[in-house]
Amino acid sequence: MARMHTRRKGRSGSKRPSALRAPEWLDEEKTPEWVESKVVELAKAGNSPSMIGMIMRDQFGIPLVKVITGKRIVTILLEHGLARTIPEDLRNMIARAARIRRHLEDNKKDFVSKRSLQLVESKIHRLSKYYRRKGVLPSDWKYSPDQAAIYLR
Repeated sequence: MARMHTRRKGRSGSKRPSALRAPEWLDEEKTPEWVESKVVELAKAGNSPSMIGMIMRDQFGIPLVKVITGKRIVTILLEHGLARTIPEDLRNMIARAARIRRHLEDNKKDFVSKRSLQLVESKIHRLSKYYRRKGVLPSDWKYSPDQAAIYLR
């Protein structure tokens, strides 16, 4: 499938494990309770959900948290009150837009960055519309570049 804002085709990314069951080689000590407590511990250390998943995969040998606990990482964080108010992908887009805006304050003639800011903000509006429709964000939530610093806390 082609990318939305370019004429290139998309690049392949990492693949999820094909078997959606706990691997046979997983230690008996890594029970669902242990995995859940480790996810909570990593979240309290300030890691994002995607970073928690990578740490669990790389350091503890757990390919998917969901196949062991039956719950996604974000669901576990919601149960323990550690979830952020704005989803991670939307937060990353807002951070990118804020970086581009800071760059444009110093470089007013950088038209390539102005164009990239337009593209990023259109993605933000599209993504926020989706999250409002799904009920993740409040129905009156609106992206404002002036309020971007508040969203990033």
